[in-house]
Amino acid sequence: EQQKMVNIPKTRNTYCKGKECRKHTPHKVTQYKIGKASIYAQGKRRYDRKQQGFGGQTKPIFHKKAKTTKKITLRLECNKCKTKAFLPIKRTKHFELGQEKKKKNEVFA
Repeated sequence: EQQKMVNIPKTRNTYCKGKECRKHTPHKVTQYKIGKASIYAQGKRRYDRKQQGFGGQTKPIFHKKAKTTKKITLRLECNKCKTKAFLPIKRTKHFELGQEKKKKNEVFA
């Protein structure tokens, strides 16, 4: 099976649910990236406390990874009111923003 390249434009005209807009406006599209995990989050504090002292690894570490891709999430920012929205799209190995579309049988001069 041949993998498709997912190519998404850098701007998209879509509905904005910000209080000023509430209509279709141009949005800037970027790829969502997960931020650095906080060391002060309750789960992290609990885990670190449990790991202290003797007794080795106390919680299971997941090894049986089945997926080879992650779902791509788009971050849409309204050009007018700067409201941000997130839009998950399908899983893909190859993803790019705003590249020129490759046409079949195209000859470069």
